[in-house]
Amino acid sequence: MAAPSRLTDTEVAARLPALPGWTLVAGKLHKAFVFSDFAEAWGFMSAVALVAETMGHHPEWSNVWNRVIVDLTTHDAGGISALDFDLAARMNTLAGTRA
Repeated sequence: MAAPSRLTDTEVAARLPALPGWTLVAGKLHKAFVFSDFAEAWGFMSAVALVAETMGHHPEWSNVWNRVIVDLTTHDAGGISALDFDLAARMNTLAGTRA
């Protein structure tokens, strides 16, 4: 399987408005998801882990109580790829597009 291709800055800027709550931070797609409590945040992370595993594409993330901080980049591509946008969209769906 070929490595994913890095998107240009123009391509990233064009796709970003379709992802509610996501921004660019340090060259990565970034979002903080806030849930009602730790169990809800952990459930979200568990659901995303299953999706990410099927995609073969894994997030950089952290969790503190009800908050999950996510950064997406494709290391093989040296930047943001279509995989990052696909995973971000799936994460928004799983979270009900929480910000």
